[in-house]
Amino acid sequence: RDDEDTFKILIATDIHLGYLEKDPVRANDTFVTFNEILDHAQKNEVDFVLLGGDLFHENKPSRKTVHSCLESLRKYCMGDRPVQFEILSDQAVNFHYSKFPWVNYQDRNLNISIPIFSIHGNHDDPTGADALCALDILSCAGLLNHFGRSSSVEKLDISPILLRKGRTKIALYGLGAIPDERLYRMFVNKQVTMLRPKEDEDSWFNLFVIHQNRSKHGATNYIPEQFLDDFINLVVWGHEHECKIAPFQNEQQGFYVSQPGSSVVTSLSPGEAVKKHIGLLHVKGKKMKMQKIALETVRTFHMEDVVLADHPDLFNPDNPKVTQAIQAFCMEKVELMLDNAERERLGNPRQPEKPLIRLRVDYTGGFEPFSIHRFSQKYVDRVANPKDIIHFFRHREQKEKNDSDLNFGKLVSRPASEGMTLRVEDLVKQYFQTAEKKVQLSLLTERGMGEAVQEFVDKLENDAIEELVKFQLEKTQRYLKERRTDAEEEKIDEEVRKFRESRKKNTEEEEEEVREAMTRARAHRSEDAVLVAASSDEEFMDTGMKSTGDSDDGLPATLSRGRGRARGRVRAARGQNSAARGSSRRGRGSTSQESATSSRTYKPVSVPAKNMSIMDAFKSLKPTASLNSSKSFSEDIIDDDSDLEDIYTVPSSKVNQRLVCLRLSTTSSLSKRGSQSQTSRGVDFESDE
Repeated sequence: RDDEDTFKILIATDIHLGYLEKDPVRANDTFVTFNEILDHAQKNEVDFVLLGGDLFHENKPSRKTVHSCLESLRKYCMGDRPVQFEILSDQAVNFHYSKFPWVNYQDRNLNISIPIFSIHGNHDDPTGADALCALDILSCAGLLNHFGRSSSVEKLDISPILLRKGRTKIALYGLGAIPDERLYRMFVNKQVTMLRPKEDEDSWFNLFVIHQNRSKHGATNYIPEQFLDDFINLVVWGHEHECKIAPFQNEQQGFYVSQPGSSVVTSLSPGEAVKKHIGLLHVKGKKMKMQKIALETVRTFHMEDVVLADHPDLFNPDNPKVTQAIQAFCMEKVELMLDNAERERLGNPRQPEKPLIRLRVDYTGGFEPFSIHRFSQKYVDRVANPKDIIHFFRHREQKEKNDSDLNFGKLVSRPASEGMTLRVEDLVKQYFQTAEKKVQLSLLTERGMGEAVQEFVDKLENDAIEELVKFQLEKTQRYLKERRTDAEEEKIDEEVRKFRESRKKNTEEEEEEVREAMTRARAHRSEDAVLVAASSDEEFMDTGMKSTGDSDDGLPATLSRGRGRARGRVRAARGQNSAARGSSRRGRGSTSQESATSSRTYKPVSVPAKNMSIMDAFKSLKPTASLNSSKSFSEDIIDDDSDLEDIYTVPSSKVNQRLVCLRLSTTSSLSKRGSQSQTSRGVDFESDE
């Protein structure tokens, strides 16, 4: 019964606002369903709404998504109806990340009728230098209470929000999304502590909200229910999209687990085909009751599997017209699912008109798939996902594993029905485990590179990989300088290898390196933009100086690119007649400006210390060798060849003649023709530069 001692809580997870917001058919699905959820909360006069993460689908939601969310929250959650419960815990601890560390309905500047408490998920988790997420925007606006943030990656102390309504007391625990492997390790090392009230700890109803993998995706890529404390009464589990909202008791720990699932179909998988629900939780004393509420605005999703080998009477692989027979059979199946979807929609006019249809066809046994695009054209106006109606897959026979010759071509691929999930960092690790020795990482670690690639893919941090490389390169250089390693390549390689192995063993230090590198990438983004703008202005000024024609005065300040000048010399050479080509001076372009520009091609460009390679860092400490030496001379000849690779119109004899002139320039007997060629190329081997 609803009385002054009963809490009424609306529970939902994984709303994914903004999913497919640019799709012409499904753009508004998430916003319509979110309005329905809040409408149920208003009609049932709940005390508060509890969200289990992934309110937004993107880590950086669009303006349209944020605007629609704010519009719905203001419409349904603000009003004059008084809030019937009170908070007993220290709110400065519960909301310590917020600039306004108190619950929004107690703010005297706001009029909140339905408070919303939410943790963040893996889609909308805090990122950036200030560790902010989209939920913090809503929290700052006073429309939502974001809790469950962790301040440490080594130890977790989960402090509850203590609520009281009449004689019923609830201890609300929350834990936002954390990488599963890290949280798994913290549980194993007993670094996760759930704090309990000191007074009458057995009189509290303990409610825990978590957003992690519940099903096992790997050895440590999930959180077993046995890790959670047994004093908990109910666990609301987010992140899993299959709706299992009816509380299920864990026999070992004794608590109940409710998995509300997502409110929108984000993947065409069997778990998403289950009917979508939200929950209305009643709590009185230590007793609870979960009432299921079916969502009516969710787009219907019908899915079916077909195995062609199970119909030998219909399909024969040797029949030349078997592909047409398979296509006709699939059309019958799709039409049947469309009829079922239409019957469901007749009973609920609030459902979208076009359903989601998925037919998975196993063509193992020598069958060939037909054209999916041609098949989809027939249902463009009838289904919401015409491009994804048919999915062909087949089971591959497992081959014997050969440890000596392992590559991706011989890896066994599991069928799609098993729901195997691949992660970015796992793909990076697998790549380097099976790659050849010459492409193995010698400085970075697979784990660090995997984390950086994941930041690039999931969080759209474009500079993540580059900043990680720079950060670990600087750290390795500092290590080598502290060790006072000799500037010999073999000794440097050995020290780098030892340093890399020590970092691989210390996983916590490596995770800290990745986080620090990502923070530095975001913190220095504005500074890098200023430097780029300044360099652009300088280049513009240099270009203007060169265009004035004052070659003698403006040459030292002008920077140029070697390949660009090489193409300029080609054009100069092409412009000469056959008589002029006999002269090395004119054939190379004899103007003073071109000669000086060609000379500047060989000027060393100063590189910042943080971008120097390890060998360059050591060479910079050694005294500069004379450029008259054979080593420096050979390096100049190599640079000259790179410039000449574009000069394909000059006869080979003439190229050889110019190279001979360059070689003669280092000897004491320098001919006049060689001197002219040397001057025209601008290579001054006697200068300090």
